[in-house]
Amino acid sequence: MPSGAAARVINKMITAVASGKGGTGKTTVAVNLALSLGKAQLLDCDVEEPNAHLFLKPEFHRKRPVEVLIPLINEDLCDRCGRCSEFCQYNALAVTGKLVMFFPELCHSCRGCMLVCPKDAITEGKRTTGVVEYGVREGIQFIHGILNVGEAMASPVIAEVKKDMNKEGDVLIDVPPGTSCAVIEAVKGVDYCILVTEPTPFGLNDLKLAVDMLKEMRVPHGVVVNRAGIGDRGIYEYCEKENIRILMDIPHDEKIARLYSNGIPFVEKMPEYKKRFRKMFEGIREDVGR
Repeated sequence: MPSGAAARVINKMITAVASGKGGTGKTTVAVNLALSLGKAQLLDCDVEEPNAHLFLKPEFHRKRPVEVLIPLINEDLCDRCGRCSEFCQYNALAVTGKLVMFFPELCHSCRGCMLVCPKDAITEGKRTTGVVEYGVREGIQFIHGILNVGEAMASPVIAEVKKDMNKEGDVLIDVPPGTSCAVIEAVKGVDYCILVTEPTPFGLNDLKLAVDMLKEMRVPHGVVVNRAGIGDRGIYEYCEKENIRILMDIPHDEKIARLYSNGIPFVEKMPEYKKRFRKMFEGIREDVGR
């Protein structure tokens, strides 16, 4: 920890766990890190296919729906002028000579159509796009979102999950894979991002995309290499070149794989990894405090 005026004590930290591609072990790292810390909040923002609960096994005690705003068209007031459809950049509205067609999956809830309607024929309505569920396990607060099947936009559900972020302690966010709008919504506002990758050409390619995204967002980041020992040295050479810190190597270990396949976080059967995860997290805390 630096001394003098540059030093800061970080009592709480929001840390995202992300990856450039699916299947690298992002959820594995998020869950095992949460269990190693013992007292933290874990948010599963991979709302299209949340699975952290399968490993953490929390007791759920509450849920609430996620609602988004949609326009309601009063056909008696509407004169089919078409200004609403002209304004909508997402083509959620189409006006014909006899009616206004609305495509809810395309609507971004911006309310612009209501503002431009000269007849005040559009009012606010709501529709449900997902659900947020709350659970707990041994001091770990758990929240995840579930996007309804067929919905196109995950970001509103992710935003609702993050609304209940703990303001008093450490928060871990399991981020969707890739570099989409949903990923940006999940990572937005965090103090640090752990990028989980694998030492293969595919892992390196997608890691580069994720790093470029985080640089654009100005989010500090480091790398956890999962299944270390397979593939090649490309990940390590890239991180050295870009001055990206390797936070931890998790080896390609049959015991870890067997535990994973049975839904068991490996820190529960391999307690030496709890110390490694805690040491990694404290190192991140020091970096954020600089």
